[in-house]
Amino acid sequence: MLSKPLEETLSQAFRLARERRYEYVTLEVLLRMLLEDAEARPVLLGCGANLEQLSRELERFLDETMPRLPAGEDSEAQATLSFQRVLQRAVVQVQASGKQLVSGANVLVALFAEQDSHAVYLLKRQGVSRLDITQYIAHGGEHEDTRGLDPEEAEGMPREGGSSLEQYAVNLNQMAKEGRIDPLIGRAAELERVAQVLCRRRKNNPLLVGEAGVGKTAIIEGLARMIVQGEAPEALADSTIFSLDLGALVAGSKYRGDFEKRLKGVLGELARMPGAILFIDEIHTIIGAGSASGGAMDASNLIKPALAKGLRCIGSTTHQEFRQIFEKDAALTRRFQKIDVPEPSAEETLAILKGLREGFESHHAVSYTDPALEAAVRLSVRHIQDRHLPDKAIDVIDEAGASARLAGQVGAVIGEVDIEDIVARMARIPAQQVSSSDRDVLRNLDRNLRMVVYGQDAAVEQLVTAIKLARSGLRSADKPIGSFLFAGPTGVGKTEVARQLARLLGIGLLRFDMSEYMERHAVSRLIGAPPGYVGHETGGLLTEAVNKQPHAVLLLDEIEKAHPDLFNVLLQVMDRGKLTDANGREVDFRHVILIMTSNAGAQESARASVGFTRQDHSGDAMEVIRRGFSPEFRNRLDSIILFNPLAERDIAQVVDKL
Repeated sequence: MLSKPLEETLSQAFRLARERRYEYVTLEVLLRMLLEDAEARPVLLGCGANLEQLSRELERFLDETMPRLPAGEDSEAQATLSFQRVLQRAVVQVQASGKQLVSGANVLVALFAEQDSHAVYLLKRQGVSRLDITQYIAHGGEHEDTRGLDPEEAEGMPREGGSSLEQYAVNLNQMAKEGRIDPLIGRAAELERVAQVLCRRRKNNPLLVGEAGVGKTAIIEGLARMIVQGEAPEALADSTIFSLDLGALVAGSKYRGDFEKRLKGVLGELARMPGAILFIDEIHTIIGAGSASGGAMDASNLIKPALAKGLRCIGSTTHQEFRQIFEKDAALTRRFQKIDVPEPSAEETLAILKGLREGFESHHAVSYTDPALEAAVRLSVRHIQDRHLPDKAIDVIDEAGASARLAGQVGAVIGEVDIEDIVARMARIPAQQVSSSDRDVLRNLDRNLRMVVYGQDAAVEQLVTAIKLARSGLRSADKPIGSFLFAGPTGVGKTEVARQLARLLGIGLLRFDMSEYMERHAVSRLIGAPPGYVGHETGGLLTEAVNKQPHAVLLLDEIEKAHPDLFNVLLQVMDRGKLTDANGREVDFRHVILIMTSNAGAQESARASVGFTRQDHSGDAMEVIRRGFSPEFRNRLDSIILFNPLAERDIAQVVDKL
């Protein structure tokens, strides 16, 4: 299959022959058109050919030697056998190399098989050989072999012709001069430590280690901004920071040695440039990058000699990747000085947001109030648990501005209510749970539950009181909204109360039947199988369900049937509001209402009274519950709510409801 530029070149060759009334389309006509081919022209230029001189010599040859059709005869020019052989040979060569499209560069290679042609003679006079063309195609001026690439496909390739640093690294100093780097707020201690390490005589390579989103990259960008503005320490005043683009280094390096050649070129230019500092974001990715299968010469091993010769390099990675990947290469680790980057406090994050406010206001054409920034920090800390400050707080104000701009509210003032709405969407929880607008729901919760659950007024009152206490802020923020044990006979409304509570609060209901978890090994289904076991990567049923629906009523039905090991798992949930699954990921249970149902004590509470007066057997039922559940489990419950057997009048109301 021919590429689009080559198809156009062949059409132009036949058009030229027809316009000039040539009797044949020869290799010289083909070469004349290849001089204007988008794929062949760069190859000839790269091989040192003078295209203007070559074009003049071809035109002279065609004018003097090409036979023309007699006057009055109007027939199509025929392709010569050598012309056909060259195209066939190019197709075979491309197919043998596993490619799909034949380009003008491939035709140039095939052309050299016709050694007796004048076209090859003229190419040789320009000093162009078949070896030059093949080497240029394989290793030459294109970042990616452009054979068979459409112009749209080649747009993303790095520009060639510049230095290795220009192609495979980003000059952070230049970005700072152009105003494309946000100011760095705070982080004075980390900046000072980075500067100290960079000024060392040996092992002057800082390694920033911190969780994703805490601002490791921002520290280095801030350092570049300080250098440009003349605020950096004198020892670093003339430094230039280059951020390595590892993706560009690896992309297109199909042939063995391409990646190594590019990286060595970057390191060589850095070594020749005084004051150059190399920054490698996600530095753990250099281990194994660019190595052939089974080979040991990856990017990390290429950088080690440069580090030993004094190259200053800054790296950044997370704690997990440092421990699992980077730290295992002791020879590389010892050349870096580890600098921990902790998550900033809420006060520091608020200062960061105020420093970035102007940039976001200019971009979104809105303005942010101080209460909005404070709410972004406070609510992101409370409701977005899987990310870190300041990243999550910055995302909140950024998305609030984008939302206002999309709504056409140019010049809008972003207030606390707008932030609450954005946090509710990002955290996937009801908006009223973020704001304080759920007072009406809580005020009428008791009455609404009594309207759909009959005969359990005392139980409903206990439940509603505990939920109001949790929503009032008097309860610890590090626990679930509520942890309750519903005890009572079968069919009196324990599960129905949980279902109606979820409906009235506008949240989901997650139900697990504990009769399925009677065996010891079944507990792993809830939190995930341990490493090395089948299903380790899929996660647990409970942890995955809460992670997908973080604000819900979690109903564990017939809890007394579960294996005792399950109660040890629930202790962590009720105490800290978090549960660590088998993959080491913490799942947030702080917005969950945990309800467990049990039939323990049902027989005692339903026991008939002796004599004419009705006796209260709730104490006997509580004694059974105390014997059935451990003290540490009972102490973590907000309330043990006893459900009474339904009277005939209540049963009649249930029937009427159905």
